[in-house]
Amino acid sequence: MHPLRPIHPALAASALGLSLLLAACAGPATSPAAGTLLPNENLHVEGLPPIPMALVARADRYTDFRGHGFVDWHPTRPEMLVSHRQAGGSTAQLFRVAGPLAAPEALTDFADPVTSASYEPRDGRYIVFARSSGGNEAHQLYRLDPATRSTTLLTHPDERHEALAWLRGRSELIYSAVPLDRTAAGGTRADPGTTLWIVDPLRPESRRKLAELPGTGWLGGDVSRDDRQLAITRYRSVNESEVWLIDLANGTPTQLLPAAGETLKATHKPVAFQPDGRGLFVFSDRAGEFVELMRYDLDQRTLQRVTGHIPWDVGAVGLSGDGHRLAVQVNVDGRQELRLFDARTLAEQPLPALPPGSAGQPSFHPRLGTLAITIDSSREPGRIRALDADGRWQAWTQAYIPAAVDTRAFPDQGIVRWTSFDGLAMSAILTPPPARFTGRRPVVVRVHGGPESQATMGFLGRWSYLVNELGIAMIEPNVRGSAGYGKTFLTLDNGMKREDSVKDLGSLFDWIATQPGLDPSRVLVVGGSYGGYMSLAASVHYADRIAGAIDVVGISSFTTFLANTESYRRDLRRVEYGDEREPAMREFLDRISPLNNAQRITRPLFVVQGRNDPRVPWTEAEQIVKKVRENGTPVWYLRAENEGHGFRRKENADFQFYAMLRFMEQTLLK
Repeated sequence: MHPLRPIHPALAASALGLSLLLAACAGPATSPAAGTLLPNENLHVEGLPPIPMALVARADRYTDFRGHGFVDWHPTRPEMLVSHRQAGGSTAQLFRVAGPLAAPEALTDFADPVTSASYEPRDGRYIVFARSSGGNEAHQLYRLDPATRSTTLLTHPDERHEALAWLRGRSELIYSAVPLDRTAAGGTRADPGTTLWIVDPLRPESRRKLAELPGTGWLGGDVSRDDRQLAITRYRSVNESEVWLIDLANGTPTQLLPAAGETLKATHKPVAFQPDGRGLFVFSDRAGEFVELMRYDLDQRTLQRVTGHIPWDVGAVGLSGDGHRLAVQVNVDGRQELRLFDARTLAEQPLPALPPGSAGQPSFHPRLGTLAITIDSSREPGRIRALDADGRWQAWTQAYIPAAVDTRAFPDQGIVRWTSFDGLAMSAILTPPPARFTGRRPVVVRVHGGPESQATMGFLGRWSYLVNELGIAMIEPNVRGSAGYGKTFLTLDNGMKREDSVKDLGSLFDWIATQPGLDPSRVLVVGGSYGGYMSLAASVHYADRIAGAIDVVGISSFTTFLANTESYRRDLRRVEYGDEREPAMREFLDRISPLNNAQRITRPLFVVQGRNDPRVPWTEAEQIVKKVRENGTPVWYLRAENEGHGFRRKENADFQFYAMLRFMEQTLLK
């Protein structure tokens, strides 16, 4: 069980989100003479034309949807921690909800988001939460006293930390620490490692070293009920990971899965120990194409499949405190569904119907057995429901939707399919504009990051303005290399097959041209992170097929990216993109990188970047902006000095949104 639960994806600030500075919540900064929106002091802009306040007035009601994400149950009381951005707030923070539909009580109020936290597991006397600074992802752990709101730093600022699991008998926390090198500023480390620590959060000075582990892919974990073993993941790539057991008495690591002597290359991830200590639930795709839930018998050293009858990936699991029930999240073609199992017999059980939408991470109250779930849909941001003892879903939170927006009229999302250049089946999520928009509609192709991620159904937030007010059709493709469609599909863009995924976009453009309701002459490509690379690659290869592109925190050169991404990420990324230290691979990566093909980018380009991004350093944006401008192509550039891998502050995210609408006015909507 991960002790610090992350915010539900539907509530997380998108790398493509946007924002506008609120001075004491009084409204956007404007230029009185020109009636235009001014960037706040943390935003650096180049090449952007004035943004009229008339545009802001039309769109601002779509910038204040505020849902909730489940974070943790109080260990003894029927109350929960949730993540939420309050009215007038800039970032998501922690709130306490004392009961169903009770008014959320603010516990944190920082400039940076706080969305992952955990109660002390015995009495809930205090909370441990994670927070980074300015988007740098150098997460530090803090103790929070709920009564006084005072906080105490538990970790060292020169390291990046993850809370792994609590010891159950004495409320001590196990966490990992990885050294930071700040490679974009010139630091580097050839062989970074991971240290596991145990600490009593009431006595930070008590921390003691548990183990030194090689590499940086040590993630997640659960502690056995007798506090003797920690089960942890060693992540090597999206297609290969291992389960290890750490002896908590002496720190000795032992590989559990794959077993010694096995040559199997597959994913393995521990989920939860059974209360009697005889079994460990794990995720694995070792039996087929999809990630399944399995039970590992610790005595017999055998695996038993639990969800083998479900032909989709299992994404998350909650085990009840008594060990009797398993709540399982299943990714069905981009929609997250919930299933219930008897944890003793492993038989699937009936589950009362949920409200429409996608289900997030399921979580049982440790003593009361109530099951909490966050749900979002095309018509509503995240809201939390709980399954009570009588088998009824009870509302715990209600999302805020601006009165001026009728989300009930938002269109349903659907799946569209086409065939790519080599006969491979492709799919995408289509959000069509309302029926009142007639004729062939302009199209935004929004490409997810990762690349081992997935476009999934859910609330679009600000993007709903494009669909419902501008009549733009939104298509979110899952090109080869995306998760959710089997482990073979996931590998089809690796290494020297990288541009096959770009060709998938070309085949999508072909499909768009065959659709009577879509306008192939008005297509804009937008992407964040790896999706930013895809938007640049589409600009290189399909300049005659698109009206422009928006690149948000995207890779412009694979070799400079691999040189400058944080050291703790580099080897994991080499597995996906290729090892630039090998001459043939380096030549290939240089040949396909958009930076070295910038002369072919002839359509308008909008580049967005966070100055503190540890994943895709800001230099990736600076170099592509400079190179494309040398060709005379119009380039807009927006950089936030207090953001990282995407904009998470509302004031910055709003400005990006309004700037994006202005860009669309001059490209897609002409």
